[in-house]
Amino acid sequence: AERDGARFGATSRPAGAMAPLGGGVPALISSPALMSALLAFSFAQSAKVFTHWYSTGKLDWGRLVGSGGMPSSHTALVVGLTTAVGLKDSVDSSLFALCLVFSLVVMYDATGVRLQAGRQAEVLNQMILELPQQHPVSDTRPLRDSLGHTPVEVGAGAMVGVVIGWLHYSMWITQWGP
Repeated sequence: AERDGARFGATSRPAGAMAPLGGGVPALISSPALMSALLAFSFAQSAKVFTHWYSTGKLDWGRLVGSGGMPSSHTALVVGLTTAVGLKDSVDSSLFALCLVFSLVVMYDATGVRLQAGRQAEVLNQMILELPQQHPVSDTRPLRDSLGHTPVEVGAGAMVGVVIGWLHYSMWITQWGP
């Protein structure tokens, strides 16, 4: 299938033919789905600085690279991808189904296993603080406890992914076509 990627150096190929390897950066940025996903992730990760500031009163630039917090950037990433794929290839495509299942697994993991691991880390950190100073593990550095997300944080990440995926894909179509 032919794509409108000539502007970025992509070439047309017969239906069913594999894409040439080594298309490099032009091939990557000519993918509206990939760019939607990356933009959604970047927006959500940047928003964490401000949502953290709003909730704590502290501006923490480390939130730009940290996990956990509001909104879930991993959810925004996969939902942005899923949204763009659904718009481009249709929601009845196998690729959309794959992206949707992948998104659901990521969201389930964020609110399940990773959230519980973070809560366990909080408890363990508190237990270590209460140990006598001479205990062998009393000087252990604290475990990271910001691992997972609440359902609200995941929901916010999903909304970011849908909105940015839809906006980016819509702008892409008006600028370069399907």
